Amino acid sequence: MADVRVTYDKTANAAYVYLTDPQAHVKSAHMYPCDPVDVDGMINLDFDEHGRLIGIEVLAASSKLPEYLLRSAERLDPGRA
Repeated sequence: MADVRVTYDKTANAAYVYLTDPQAHVKSAHMYPCDPVDVDGMINLDFDEHGRLIGIEVLAASSKLPEYLLRSAERLDPGRA
């Protein structure tokens, strides 16, 4: 199974799951916000210019993602605790 890069900012409680090669610099061409009522939060799907899903932004990440995933994520917040 391929490794997936995940970043997490504990201060903002936001995570990003990258679905592209970490060496690639793919830019988002379209963002699709999931209905916050349906998912009980805010989740945004990013697509490239070819319509491929390239990443998932998760706000209120601590209530949406497994704790082990957030613990192992690359930390972006200044505290990193």
